[in-house]
Amino acid sequence: ELVDAAAHEFDRLWLAVDAVPEAQRETPGACDAWSVKDLLAHLHAWHEMALGWEREGSAGTTPQQPAPGYTWAETPALNQAIFERTRDDEWSDVDSRLRRTHDQIVAVIESYGNDDLFTKKRYRWTGSTSVGAYMVSATSSHYAWASKLIRKWTKALAKETTSE
Repeated sequence: ELVDAAAHEFDRLWLAVDAVPEAQRETPGACDAWSVKDLLAHLHAWHEMALGWEREGSAGTTPQQPAPGYTWAETPALNQAIFERTRDDEWSDVDSRLRRTHDQIVAVIESYGNDDLFTKKRYRWTGSTSVGAYMVSATSSHYAWASKLIRKWTKALAKETTSE
């Protein structure tokens, strides 16, 4: 079910991306100063973090969440740091990295049984929540958020084009 949701929203994300002309995929505005490419780089970075949390947690350590030097209350600053770090990355690199980490997250999800995925407090590293909640946040819900922004921006671009 979680794998299906991740796959469905990932497909919807790419439908939204594919609707953006290639020449505009690196144009700021899809999410404030972020381009479509920047949104995809953001998703990849959060995949990497979630994969790291799961890997460290499975090894018996407690990962620094969301990232070393950041608290959950500092997520906007972390997201800005991700943007600054990845803003000059090539489209093809961002594309391939996101697809790779999506596949890795799906593999992690598939390695758990439903009870292990959705039982809260089952693993020390998840605190009061579950592995599944982390994976939903890193996949389907994050993809839906990005898709919505991209579709909204694409509509705005179309309106600009028709009003000119």
